[in-house]
Amino acid sequence: MTDAARAASDIYRPKLATALAEGYGLGDLKRDAVAGLTVAIVALPLSMAIAIASGVSPDRGLYTAIVGGFLVSALSGSRFQIGGPAGAFIVLVAATVAKFGVGGLAVTVFLSGLMLTLVGALRLGSLIRHIPHTVTVGFTAGIAVTISASQLKDLFGLRLQGAEPGPFIPKIAALAHAAPSANLAAFALGALVVAITVAIRRWRPMWPAMLIAVAAAAAAAAALHLPVETIGSRFGGIPHGLPAPRLPDLSRGRILAVLPAALSFTLLGGIESLLSAVVADGMTGRQHRSNMELIAQGVANCVSAVFGGIAVTGTIARTATNIRAGGRSPVSGMLHAAFLLGFMAIAAPLASYVPVAALAGVLVLVAWNMAEKAEFARLIGGWRSGAVLAATFGLTVLKDLTTGILAGCLLAAAFWALHRWRVHRGV
Repeated sequence: MTDAARAASDIYRPKLATALAEGYGLGDLKRDAVAGLTVAIVALPLSMAIAIASGVSPDRGLYTAIVGGFLVSALSGSRFQIGGPAGAFIVLVAATVAKFGVGGLAVTVFLSGLMLTLVGALRLGSLIRHIPHTVTVGFTAGIAVTISASQLKDLFGLRLQGAEPGPFIPKIAALAHAAPSANLAAFALGALVVAITVAIRRWRPMWPAMLIAVAAAAAAAAALHLPVETIGSRFGGIPHGLPAPRLPDLSRGRILAVLPAALSFTLLGGIESLLSAVVADGMTGRQHRSNMELIAQGVANCVSAVFGGIAVTGTIARTATNIRAGGRSPVSGMLHAAFLLGFMAIAAPLASYVPVAALAGVLVLVAWNMAEKAEFARLIGGWRSGAVLAATFGLTVLKDLTTGILAGCLLAAAFWALHRWRVHRGV
């Protein structure tokens, strides 16, 4: 085999194949099983919460974590990547569902998967990694603010007269107008979830904080007969297993209609998955294969759409949890998906008792942890970085993610060109 052929084979070789070729024993399997179980416990409430916040039923979040999560790990260019539904996608998914319905979302996710696969096959993964750091911090903070705003209705148990507006300013205005309808019991449960999660993370960091908090809120709501909305009252519970696969409607008209949304999904999915892989590299000293990672994300999204799931991407928090729990190979991520399927098969009826406000509390915490607050404060102090950060953040919140990223990248490029011109002119 020539050097070029060997390099190409390495680029497109899943890390699962590499890990198995290096030798995989019973000890490795035990460590991966413990890590997989740990991640599954974290992913269970998160997957349902993200799905509900995205405007779909909680079972679709679980389908995404099970099917997408398994394929991401099996095909990933990173040893430790955990795939599933991500908070960063809430705004995009919710907007797509509102505009095109669940059927349109399936087409969008499927097309995004094809695009991610193509980007990886064309070896364009490195281009995504060159998005300026300031832009990344800006749109991440913007997403965090938007997620928080999207949870206020459920967190406070507000009753709106009409549908909740999508744009940020009208949403806040509508929520403020509905403030007199606030449900104190719902807010108390959401606050309880936040308090328990923060306390456990501080004093018992190895415990599954979010699951314990959500379980405590569900128990309190049931024992005290609190007048709050639950998964059961809103959605009728969740099924015991995966649905039959079904190819989405890929008619020409539907594809053209959702194409702009699919491009946004692709851009965010590529960025999020590669950021997660980079974080994993920093924690372990390993090196991921960016193009293989994008192909894995692409395949996972296509199959997730076929099983009724939502967008799949690499998730930084769950990937970090996998590493800290002792994950050794992609097998841990595959087992995490299997454990989730087991939980779904055995404990599905219990999900009906989970208060929606409790899951809103989970996502408020996710949004808070997502934003790089110290880095945001540092970057906003420089006039160039501050301008790029403000443009990205502001447009992400007030317009949409794609506009924010494009504006930030264009402004950063303009500043770079101006700097090079001044250096060349000796100014």
